[in-house]
Amino acid sequence: MKKIRVVARIDINNESVVKGRCLEGLKKIGNPEEMSNKYYKNGIDEIIFLDAVASLYDRNSLIDILRKASKNIFVPITIGGGIKTIKDIKDALSAGADKVAINSMAFKDISFIKKAVERFGSQAIIGSVVARKNRNTWEAFIDNAKHRTHKNAIEWAVELESAGVGELMITSIDNDGRAVGYDIDLVRSVTQAVEIPTIASGGAGSSQDVVNVCKMSGCDAITLSSITHYQTSKIKSIKENMLKNNLKVRL
Repeated sequence: MKKIRVVARIDINNESVVKGRCLEGLKKIGNPEEMSNKYYKNGIDEIIFLDAVASLYDRNSLIDILRKASKNIFVPITIGGGIKTIKDIKDALSAGADKVAINSMAFKDISFIKKAVERFGSQAIIGSVVARKNRNTWEAFIDNAKHRTHKNAIEWAVELESAGVGELMITSIDNDGRAVGYDIDLVRSVTQAVEIPTIASGGAGSSQDVVNVCKMSGCDAITLSSITHYQTSKIKSIKENMLKNNLKVRL
């Protein structure tokens, strides 16, 4: 049985940690360096830093945050938001990132993913699928859920896999920040359509929500944000509940 990775998702705007609902109404809630250090000390498996508005303002402001974090954190770090060029990826990896997550630029130019994989390897490239329920399926969104693509999210996930990404992060816009549980149907649909690892993101309100999505979707990792940002649950207790439910985790 595979070990499920427990990942801290830290959304950032103007060098502050932010959180909202359905990826909107972002409020400042902390300092990224302090928060990432806390998660590392408390046993997180990986950390993802995402610039919440980078693609809207043609920027990538995470390099300084990444450099500071990587000095004291020794788990894999991913950054995303505003990744638009090969140089952006090179700068991120040079500054201490292990992986980059790409959403908007992949949709605008799928060949960018292929070039990135050729240059840095599939293990360094995460395809970010941000989706909203649309009748009986899901639609992919870009620019931090601000713009529709009119493309089926499951089909888009398959295209990203074909382009060479090493894993997929699946974010539910509808469930994000609402503490109602992950969109299990969305995550399961992607996981069944691809062969690469998947990361479920958006909606955790309890440790049982984590157990449910892991058991019912087949995902390889889950992200935590509100549930741990606001200290509703602790990483240790989440992992302990996963173990009690016969899920393997990294201790």
